[in-house]
Amino acid sequence: MKTRLFTIALAVSALTVSAQKSDGGISADMLRHIEQQQVPGQRALFNAIASNNINDLAKNFSNQGAIDTYFSVETPKQTIHNQKSSGRCWLFSGLNVLRSRFSHAHRDTLSVEFSQDYLFFYDQLEKANLFLQSAIDHAGKPIDDQRVQFFFKHPINDGGTFCGVADLAEKYGLVPMSVQPETFSADNTRVMAELLSSKLREYGLELRQMVATGKSAKQLNERKTSMLAQIYSMLSLTLGEPVKEFTYAFKDKNGKALSPARNYTPKEFYNATVGGKLNGTFIMAMNDPRRPYYKTYEVEYDRHTYDGHNWKYVNLPMDDIAQMAILSLKDSTKMYSSYDVAKQLDRKRGYLDLDNYDYATLFNTQFPMNKADRIATFDSGSTHAMTLTAVDLDSEGNPVKWKVENSWGGDYGQQGCLIMTNRWFNEYTFRLVVDKKYVPEHILRASEQAPVMVMPEDPLFSEDK
Repeated sequence: MKTRLFTIALAVSALTVSAQKSDGGISADMLRHIEQQQVPGQRALFNAIASNNINDLAKNFSNQGAIDTYFSVETPKQTIHNQKSSGRCWLFSGLNVLRSRFSHAHRDTLSVEFSQDYLFFYDQLEKANLFLQSAIDHAGKPIDDQRVQFFFKHPINDGGTFCGVADLAEKYGLVPMSVQPETFSADNTRVMAELLSSKLREYGLELRQMVATGKSAKQLNERKTSMLAQIYSMLSLTLGEPVKEFTYAFKDKNGKALSPARNYTPKEFYNATVGGKLNGTFIMAMNDPRRPYYKTYEVEYDRHTYDGHNWKYVNLPMDDIAQMAILSLKDSTKMYSSYDVAKQLDRKRGYLDLDNYDYATLFNTQFPMNKADRIATFDSGSTHAMTLTAVDLDSEGNPVKWKVENSWGGDYGQQGCLIMTNRWFNEYTFRLVVDKKYVPEHILRASEQAPVMVMPEDPLFSEDK
């Protein structure tokens, strides 16, 4: 019996060793080879890195001089807001653009600040409906289908793009910030989002079951409506019920009322501040070097409202994007723009430059991927929207550096703004929303092409947060 057990143990041991040495695994010889390649002085570097922030050690001292804050082309300053612990940068940047346009149209004699909380309420309600209706539309597919999983993985979120600002503002109007201020859950969205997501997943499964058992379209719509009533109630408790009517007087930048107060509905206030439709007045440009330029692409299912517009963009070289931005800024028109903002960000100085940190020397390696490679491998992509507000041009009219209004509070960086070198701008800019009057004719024609449909799982099409 003992001999038999010993034989079995040897067999198991042999299998274990064999499994450890199978092709693709780290064998003992491979590990010894890896260990032998470690460079002298590694322990000293470990001691430094183990006790310090990597960015502090990699900071390029030669790049720590005074930042040039002069800009040859700069739009009028406006108050800086703070999205706090939320992913609503797209909403803050979009509303920054709208309030800047209003002030510019009135020659900077009037100012307005829009409520992010108000529009965010309807953003969340519309995204809930988008999920529930999509659960119905795709109920015939198995639960592990890629498209079904796309919706159930993230049934609701607080990210977005300028397309959402346009669709939501046109549909629901706008209200002043003073009428519907931020709540705790607007500033801190995580718990609210988790609860809404859980409820929506539960509802999505129920709707799929209703389709499977042959319920009519009328029954499905009635049940979906009652589900949305519960979502509306949860949003009302966390964000406050949306204002339906209010009294407001427009003020100058010093806070002095310039006209008698009057009653508005949100749609009337939208008409008074924005005017006509936003959709159709702008193009969204994107720099994606993986794909052909001067082609239009549309991201399927990437929208804020079920009956709204998918995110559509024209793919352009960075030189074209820069020239449109310069034309807009010269006309005192700010723009929605988005970036991979964490790359080489000096948070203390509010400065973005490719040489802020020398990670390569610190780790004795190189990081050679270009923009296309970084996008394709999920190493880089649009993560954060900010409002492009200034550019500094050299004597030949070429951009040297740019400035953006951020939504991380007025004490962050350069009085709430970030300054970026043109080299950084070219590497980590992804989206720019430009009024059509600043867009050359050949780019307008490209934007009017029948779009190539792309899937939302693409590395570049995550929402701005």
